[in-house]
Amino acid sequence: MANPVETGRMAPSLRRMLLPLALAQFICSFAGSNMNVMINDISQDLHTTVQGVQIAITLFLLVMAALMIPGGKLTDRWGRKRCFTMGLSIYAVGAVLSAAAPGLGVLILGNSILEGVGTALLIPPVYILTTMLFHDLRSRAQAFGIISGMGGIGAATGPLIGGFITTTITWRAAFVFQAVVVVLIVFLGRGIQDPLPADPTRPFDTIGAILSAAGLVTLVIGILAADNNLVLCALLIVAGALIIFGFFAWVRSRERVGKEALLSTKLFRNRTSNLGLVTQNVQWLMLMGTSFVVSAYLQVVRGYSAIKTGVIFTAATLGILVSSLAAGSLAKRFQQRTLILIGFVTTIAGVVFLLLIVKHSPSEWAFAPGLLLIGLGLGVMLTPSVNVVQSAFPEDQQSEISGLSRCVSNLGSSLGTAIAGTILISGLTDPTRSYALAMIVVAAVGFIGLGVTFSLRSPEPASAA
Repeated sequence: MANPVETGRMAPSLRRMLLPLALAQFICSFAGSNMNVMINDISQDLHTTVQGVQIAITLFLLVMAALMIPGGKLTDRWGRKRCFTMGLSIYAVGAVLSAAAPGLGVLILGNSILEGVGTALLIPPVYILTTMLFHDLRSRAQAFGIISGMGGIGAATGPLIGGFITTTITWRAAFVFQAVVVVLIVFLGRGIQDPLPADPTRPFDTIGAILSAAGLVTLVIGILAADNNLVLCALLIVAGALIIFGFFAWVRSRERVGKEALLSTKLFRNRTSNLGLVTQNVQWLMLMGTSFVVSAYLQVVRGYSAIKTGVIFTAATLGILVSSLAAGSLAKRFQQRTLILIGFVTTIAGVVFLLLIVKHSPSEWAFAPGLLLIGLGLGVMLTPSVNVVQSAFPEDQQSEISGLSRCVSNLGSSLGTAIAGTILISGLTDPTRSYALAMIVVAAVGFIGLGVTFSLRSPEPASAA
């Protein structure tokens, strides 16, 4: 295994291994947002509705969240490199199937299910391998900065690239693009070294995996049902909460008798990590909630094309790119808690701007300043939130915390699309009012994240360490 450079500079061998890991995070985040600008095209081509496309997008994010913890645990049993490669293979099959989908059902199978399962297998190894390969705080911060930045850029460029492909070719070509990128990642990832051998004898908590996935799926589907049946919505949310409660009861019962559970309750005894997980959830909820609401509003209400909607989102892409590139130098100068605070304040300001301009400006470019602020804010805080959580645990717990961390982040993404999207879609008879209400909810969640960050304690800057 390659050793990190003592000065904190990244060794060439590590940079070569980091590239496919960062690209993997990019393409998975890209997949979560690129369909936002295809809403009209997909609904017309597959003879479905805006809500049908929303369900497909939300289910993709939800499958990732529901299976991320089991995916993290399987890295110990099957090996991190093997899980990474298997996940990429399943993802590629899903992308090709989505490109050829004759209807919404096949699109959900390919995109929501297969791509979601593939992502749940390949993303935990990305963060586990990064934590294991980069030992000093500075190089690890740089690595997480690149990976988190690529994730943010993927989510932000999804509308732009997806819009360009949809308008110039067809929305189906966007899934072909994903499959091509996955093949490139497999090729570049040949030299990735797994620091620890796989342990096929490691037990796997199947019942715990089923309970955790069933609870999360039921909860989010309940939120999606709010548009059609409030009684069913309430029943599903309560049922989901009870299943999740049952999952934790099951975990505690296994720990009491000395058996390995899907998720150790020790992970929730670290206050810093718990608060960091909340900030991750809120960040991705704000990013994906805003992305879906603004994209749907521009296409369905204002009638913009996919490429025009994507170009408007260039402002968010630019913001994330600029702040992500500065992540390394910012980590040397500021505490991670400070960066997260700055990020939340900037992001909330962007959401408030998007809320205020909708009534007062018919110009599409009026959305650009708000999206730029959101991009800058998210780019500043994505990396420190991940680093705070991952660095709070030793190497032997990295598979668990990585799965939990990615689960919480993707749950935030699915909740953002489900909650904000449902508010928007349910009020399309008065689109300006429903848009405003959806953005108010996103801003309110942002204030929750800001309040949590004030209680967060983080390590000293990398230069001080």
